[in-house]
Amino acid sequence: MSENQEIGHGFKPSGQLQFGIFFQGVNSGTIWKAPESGSQTEFDSFRRLAQTAERGLFAAFFLGEGLRLREHLGRPHALDVAGRPDAQTMLAALAGVTNKIGLVATQNTTYNDPAHLAHRLSSLDLISGGRAAWNVVTTDNAWTGANFRRGGYLDHADRYTHAEAFVETAKRIWDAWDGHAISGSETAPAWQAPGSVRRVRHDGRHYSVDYTPRLPRSAQYRPVLFQAGDSPEGRDFAARQADVIFSAHPAYDGAVAFRRDIVARTVRAGRGANDVKIMPASEFILAATPSEALEKKEWVRSLQIGPEQALAYLEQFWGRELSGYDPDGPLPEIDPVVVETSETRGSGFHGAKARQLADQWRAEAKDKGQSIRQFVSGKTSRVDATFTGSYTDVADTLARYAQTGAVDGFNISPWLVPSGLDEIVNHLVPELQERGVYPTEYAGHTLREHLGLPVPVRSREADDDAAGGLKLELAVGQQQL
Repeated sequence: MSENQEIGHGFKPSGQLQFGIFFQGVNSGTIWKAPESGSQTEFDSFRRLAQTAERGLFAAFFLGEGLRLREHLGRPHALDVAGRPDAQTMLAALAGVTNKIGLVATQNTTYNDPAHLAHRLSSLDLISGGRAAWNVVTTDNAWTGANFRRGGYLDHADRYTHAEAFVETAKRIWDAWDGHAISGSETAPAWQAPGSVRRVRHDGRHYSVDYTPRLPRSAQYRPVLFQAGDSPEGRDFAARQADVIFSAHPAYDGAVAFRRDIVARTVRAGRGANDVKIMPASEFILAATPSEALEKKEWVRSLQIGPEQALAYLEQFWGRELSGYDPDGPLPEIDPVVVETSETRGSGFHGAKARQLADQWRAEAKDKGQSIRQFVSGKTSRVDATFTGSYTDVADTLARYAQTGAVDGFNISPWLVPSGLDEIVNHLVPELQERGVYPTEYAGHTLREHLGLPVPVRSREADDDAAGGLKLELAVGQQQL
């Protein structure tokens, strides 16, 4: 039995891969301190990467969201998740200098209002000609919430129930205009056809909405929905609501297992086995030969984790200054200050487990003969997410993913801005096209067309809205483009 047959539930591999690009901003995966590095904030860096990706027929350009500058030992963390412009503002600007590539904005359901966010995403979808997408994220982080008037009001257990009501309300807003709501004739008595727009009302636990949407449908009906949660609750949420998942499982065996799990959850949610696309986050280090690629990898790692990054990484867990330690020497012999390692200051903190972790890490580094830099480089490198090798070898590897349907594509994080996609577009893409597993042209004009996603059918809630009801039910059924 083949691997794709084992996935079951009628799943059929497309045999094709799509690429997306994730512009990270400053963090441990980015080389920002080298002669080859460009600006992390100037528009021209974003423009060049987006246009290079479009030349390589990438499906999507993805931006993350940083709602609060991370802190480090009580001060702004100058080495991590810094320099991220507002995603929708940047993507609106990129819509004017690109023609085909999809534009994905990460937006948090906890700190937005559904009517306002649905309108802003509709605006991006309209001005881009149907290329917008929303990467739906949630948080219950009180530290981030302190930036907002609500504070950290959301319990951890509620974040997905809150998000689901939010997304369903947004979908009803996008459903509220009929497909031919605009008259389209200068002789028509009104620009908007009478009775073609419905009022949307939601009365729920966290907020109430009574809203008449202000914009018509886009060329792709509504923005494509992305999601990245990996917990059981996050996977179920994606299976019910998302069009695409940014997974954390790029290694082949893990990718097949994740696909199998998502297909099963999607079918249980009443959707088709192929309705949710999967694109894991990945890094590519390529060269003409395998030995050159390995040499380049050493160079990349030495610049991703320099002396400052290595010490700062350990300081997150030690909760104290370690600047007096040699980055090329052994791990600190002093113990962490547990009270200063609260995880509310970022996902890398581990609170009460810090001393136990320090003991474990010191022993591990000693056994391996590693310095601080070598140890941190190993800990921060996502080995399973990095494809290193010659263009031909990596293309052969990726072709297997396409042929078995392990994934639908990869969301690439370039380690260099703005030239980080040049080798991928110039060398890897042609190799994949020769193998018949990568597009040779865009499938259409919208992101939904690029990804092979069906056009949504108006939800039953929209019919309830037309009747003045408040009933909330999941959308059922989809029609092919």
